[in-house]
Amino acid sequence: MQTIPLSGRGDFSEWRDAARALAAAGISPRMVDWRIRGLGDELFAADALPDLPKPDESAPPLTVPPAFLSLAEAVVCHTEPGRFHLLYRLLWRLQSDRHLLELDSDPDVAWARLLAKNVKRDGHKMTAFVRFKEIAGQMNGRRRFFAWFEPSHFVVARTAPFFRGRFADMDWIIATPNGTASWDGERLNFDARPGENPGHGDPTDDLWRTYYASIFNPARLKLKAMQAEMPKKYWRNLPEADLIPGMIANAEANVRAMAEQAAKDPPLFHYRLQETAQAMPRIEPLGAGTIEALREEARGCTRCPLHCMATQTVFGEGPQSAPLMMVGEQPGDQEDLAGRPFVGPTGKVFDAALKEAGLARDAVYLTNAVKHFKYEPRGKRRIHEKPNKGEIDHCRWWLAKEVDLIKPRLVVSLGATALYALSGERKPLDQMRGKTLTMQGNIVLYPTIHPSYLLRVPDGAERRYQQARFVEDIRHVRQLVERLEAL
Repeated sequence: MQTIPLSGRGDFSEWRDAARALAAAGISPRMVDWRIRGLGDELFAADALPDLPKPDESAPPLTVPPAFLSLAEAVVCHTEPGRFHLLYRLLWRLQSDRHLLELDSDPDVAWARLLAKNVKRDGHKMTAFVRFKEIAGQMNGRRRFFAWFEPSHFVVARTAPFFRGRFADMDWIIATPNGTASWDGERLNFDARPGENPGHGDPTDDLWRTYYASIFNPARLKLKAMQAEMPKKYWRNLPEADLIPGMIANAEANVRAMAEQAAKDPPLFHYRLQETAQAMPRIEPLGAGTIEALREEARGCTRCPLHCMATQTVFGEGPQSAPLMMVGEQPGDQEDLAGRPFVGPTGKVFDAALKEAGLARDAVYLTNAVKHFKYEPRGKRRIHEKPNKGEIDHCRWWLAKEVDLIKPRLVVSLGATALYALSGERKPLDQMRGKTLTMQGNIVLYPTIHPSYLLRVPDGAERRYQQARFVEDIRHVRQLVERLEAL
């Protein structure tokens, strides 16, 4: 029997080095006694790592699937004493069954995943419930903060990189009973020894409590859900925790008081806005049946929720008698701000292709299948989000009106969204590209890719090939228009 004593404080490397040596020497899990220093019977506890066996040169090299490494790195952070036995057993079995981790019903696999899930949840709670308190004075011009947290497992070193990324501009220490992490602006350090809670206070605690109480809505209180996301074991280190019992106890009475409260008048600025709107000169309506009148009507479009987030309606532009109409997907970030189609990065790629193909942009009516910018806010950026079927269907009304007024001989759909909006076809674009279809009114429809696709192709030969192919499509479109106008 080989006894392996480990510190067992979330350091993956100490288990990995020992397990690798034992497995390479062909020592089965039944012959290894994994122990954690400081636990169990101290009479038999070993303090130092013994000499590890030499590997069996005739044995095949050890291999594990990548999924095992991420699983093991999480499991070693658990406080379960049997975790090292479990991981070594999995390592041993993986040498003869590489697909072992795909067996959800295997007891060892299920246990390991449960332990890993607990560790990940503990790390997530740490990111949510660490409360920094400022330490008086600065060091090298940087403010200093301290936080005390009590995780269930050894997640401090594993979670510390999150705080380095979030609070890189200040020095901080996060102390826990399972170790301490610190950041000084250059190095992220970790000490496995148990930390101590000095009971440090912070003048901003009262401000935080005031804010927390002001945003509490008693009408939306769901006690079980709140305690599931904010377990009571974390409360004692949260400055707002002492408010929670009182807010829960008074929630029902506060809801009744809110219901009995009479409706308030709108704020004064509401009346000022109404007066200003009524005082504005009336604009005479544009002549019906013109593209300008349709554009003006589209400014107030509320057919789908997209208008709530977009800056404005981005309508089509170009000659009303243009024989060629080109339809994209939806305005992008820069189009949304400028109020014009194809003026952002995609527009530059598009303009270059038109120029190379010998087609003048001002001779084409350009528009989009969807008139409002759909996006997902991500920090300060607005990330493009593809419109869904309902949003395309709502906006098809405007697109059909544009086609009726422009009466083009040829319509080019740029991308799958435009093709669906114009024809209802939902086949893969590769199957439809370059094939002419007939729309209502004997208008010819020519599908091709959206120019934004070219921005997503990695640099190299493939990108140059796709650009040349798109230019060839535009050149073919120009020839089609010339033939249609000659008829």
